[in-house]
Amino acid sequence: MKYLALLLLLILSFSVAFPADASRCRNFNAHQICILSIKRSAKNYWEYTASVSVDKIKTPSEVYNCRDRVKIQPNKTVVPFGKKDPGKLICSFFKR
Repeated sequence: MKYLALLLLLILSFSVAFPADASRCRNFNAHQICILSIKRSAKNYWEYTASVSVDKIKTPSEVYNCRDRVKIQPNKTVVPFGKKDPGKLICSFFKR
């Protein structure tokens, strides 16, 4: 009985799953950019909807178009990637 309890305790200790850190962080152009959430478009494989943080400041979720190198903001404004834009990092993460 004692060994059965020990075996059960051992099995249970290996079955505990700890939460993973889902954000992907990189130092990019002297900024720390973390991808907090990302989803690839099923229709347009070159588009990603992502929420990022730049230097620990969260930005709203935007659509990053890696083919045209633009991002579509929540208010539907289309903005080309700038020199230090997180879109360049997002597109470099997921090259085909």
